[in-house]
Amino acid sequence: MGTLVRFTSVAAALVILTAAARSQDTKEEKIAPDKLPAKVADAVKARFPGAEFTSVTKETTDGKVVYDIELTLKGRKYEMDIQEDGTVLEVEKQVDLKDVPADLARTVEAKFPKAKIVEIMEVNKVTGKVEKPDHYEVNIETADGKKMELEISLDGKTVIK
Repeated sequence: MGTLVRFTSVAAALVILTAAARSQDTKEEKIAPDKLPAKVADAVKARFPGAEFTSVTKETTDGKVVYDIELTLKGRKYEMDIQEDGTVLEVEKQVDLKDVPADLARTVEAKFPKAKIVEIMEVNKVTGKVEKPDHYEVNIETADGKKMELEISLDGKTVIK
């Protein structure tokens, strides 16, 4: 019986280590906006004409390339995730606290008393040309000064992660 338990424990540990190794198979590289593939640059320009790039990162996970692009337009921050072929996967838009459900602030306060909400981004999943709000990413600074990012449901009531 002891051998079976040890074997099962070792097998479980290998599964966990393999999963951890795969999740770390992401390579990130900062690049200049003028080094974006034409299809990616065109997708940004089509969605946000006149925007200024603030950061461009090329992320490769399991051989798939996605560009994480941060930009500003008319004083508002935006982020986009775009595949190499120009397919837009996600668009994030900076929003004000007054423009989200009141429950969002209450949820943050309940989970992290006295935390300060630093930034709220509305995360929209994109299918074709249709953007659909999915959740909020809320950057906070806790009472003890730690910076954290929370994912909160659209109704503001649930911390997803």
